[in-house]
Amino acid sequence: MQYNVLKGSVKLPEVINEDELIKLLSLTKNVNHRIAFALGFYQAMRVSEVVKLRQENIDYNVKLIKIKDAKGSKDRNIPIAPQIIKGLKRIPINIGIRALQIAFKKGVKKHLGKNLHFHSLRHSGITHYGVVKKWNVLDLQRFAGHSSPATTQIYYHIRPQDMVDKMWEDKIIEKSEKKQYKTLRF
Repeated sequence: MQYNVLKGSVKLPEVINEDELIKLLSLTKNVNHRIAFALGFYQAMRVSEVVKLRQENIDYNVKLIKIKDAKGSKDRNIPIAPQIIKGLKRIPINIGIRALQIAFKKGVKKHLGKNLHFHSLRHSGITHYGVVKKWNVLDLQRFAGHSSPATTQIYYHIRPQDMVDKMWEDKIIEKSEKKQYKTLRF
C-alpha cells in the first residue's frame, strides 16, 4: 500500500457553522447580500459563480443549478438546497465580486467577530455537507467540482467542538453527579 505524504503543514480552512450563518443572515440588511451569502454556504459556490449566476442557469423543475465556466473552465450541475430556493427568484444579484467580498468580510467581522473571506462560505458549506450531513466523499467531490477526492477529504476535518461533543456524548454530568467522578493525578 502506498501513502501520499504531505510536505509541510496542512492548514485547515476556517469555517462557520450553520447557526453562525443564520445569525449572519438575520443581521444582514441587504437582501442581495443575504442571498449571496446563502449561495456561498448552501451551494458551496465561489464568489465569481454567485455573481455570474443567471435565471437561465437554474432549473426549478429538476432542482439543479448549472454552473457554467467555473474554475478551470469547468461546468458542473449542483442540486438546489431547499434553504435557498425562494431566494433564487431574485437572481441575478447585480453586485460586483469585490463589493460582495467586502460586504461579507465586514458583516462577519461585525456580527460574528471573525476575520473571514467570502471563500470561507464555500469551505463552510462543503464542511457542513461532509461532517454534519454525512455526505460521502465522491458525492461531495462532484458537488464541489473538485478534480481529486484528496482535495475534498480536507473538508472532513473534525471541528474541535465535534470532538468535545463526541467525548462527552454519553457523559452528561449535572452538578450533583460531578462528585461521582474522581480527579486523576498526573
